[in-house]
Formats: sequence, C-alpha cells, structure tokens
Amino acid sequence: MKTLAIPSLLLPVALILACPALADGADDASRWDKDMAAFEERDRQSPPAEGALLFVGSSSIKLWDLEKSWPDRATINNGFGGSTLADSIAHFDRLFAPYDPAAIVIYAGDNDIARGLSPEEFLADFKTLASKIEAKLPGVPVIFLAVKPSRQRWDLWPTMKAGNALVADYCEGRENLYFADIAEPMLAGRDEAPAEDWFVADGLHLSESGYARWTKVVDALLPEEERE
Repeated sequence: MKTLAIPSLLLPVALILACPALADGADDASRWDKDMAAFEERDRQSPPAEGALLFVGSSSIKLWDLEKSWPDRATINNGFGGSTLADSIAHFDRLFAPYDPAAIVIYAGDNDIARGLSPEEFLADFKTLASKIEAKLPGVPVIFLAVKPSRQRWDLWPTMKAGNALVADYCEGRENLYFADIAEPMLAGRDEAPAEDWFVADGLHLSESGYARWTKVVDALLPEEERE
C-alpha cells in the first residue's frame, strides 16, 4: 500500500492530533493498539447499552459530537483518526464484535485513496468489512458514508467519486447495506470544491454545521424505529 508523503511541518496541528498515523508515519496495524485499548477501557468504565448506534471510522467519526447529533440515543464512537478500511478490518474484533448495536455507521476512504488505493481496491476492502459484519452481526443495518469531497483533497475527488460509485452500486439491492451520499449535498451541483462553511480551517475536517447536515443524511437512512 502506498503512503501519502506530506511534510509534517505543513500539516495543521488539528489534523496531526486527529490522525496520529500521519504524525508517526507507521504503517502496521499495531499503531492503533493504544486507540483500541482506550475504547476497551472506556467500555469497562461505562458499559455500552445494547441497541446503541455504533460509529466506526477515521477522523470524521472521531471528531463527531454524537451526543449533540443524537441526544436521545445511546451512541458509541469508535473513531480513530487517520485510519482506513483495512485498519477497521484488522481490528474488527475490538471495533465491532463486542457490541450489540441497532445500526452501524462507517466513514472511511479519505485516507485510503490519499495513500494510493484505486477505486477497485477500496471496494474490495469495503466488501471484506461488510462480509465480516454480516457474519458476526447478522441483520444489523450498516450505513456507509460516502467519501467526502473536501477542499484540501479536491485533486483526489475524481478517484474518490469513482470509489463511491462502486460502493453505492454494491450496496444497491443488498439487504442491510445502505450508502449515504453525503457528497451530493456538499457539492450541491458545483464543479468545484465544497463551500468553506462545510469545514474547519484545514479544509478537510467538518465544521459544526457540516456535521449537522451529515446528521440529517444519516437520520434518513436509519431504520424507522431508530430515528429521532
């Protein structure tokens, strides 16, 4: 797997903090052991409720204030900044298996494409993860958030868009797999990068209003009994 080389001195501090893998340059799955241990310690101190909404993925999940978006629902935030679908597959037994969720929401792909994955490789990883979820948690709805168009990675958008199309086609007609097209409202028919108000200053991570709009997209796909 290729690794995107970005001089760390040029990265916004918030991005480095949200994405420790970018800070240390590590490539092996063990770089996430501290994150996994932190999730396990959190769950020991406050056991998650059955039927919670489980969120897994990269920094777009990690930085999401889930309690603000779903104040009346139990939620679990297993976001680890800088991660890829391959990382979620490698740590499946710690990220997904311990829970009995009502639905699962996944965001990944930004880092996958940025590190050189083709749309086809991205789809292959999604299929692997979806199959593992179905085997361990049969019948649980899985909502996959489209890879977002961003101002910082606008040059990668054609590849991300192609990956989104493959995942959307795969989800179509498959029971319990849902593709959440957050890219469409972010672009709103534009042929250029999304408006600045979707993001914080780095042009990559979502602003508060950006998350509020993503929340509406996810809500529309949750099973009827799980909606606000």
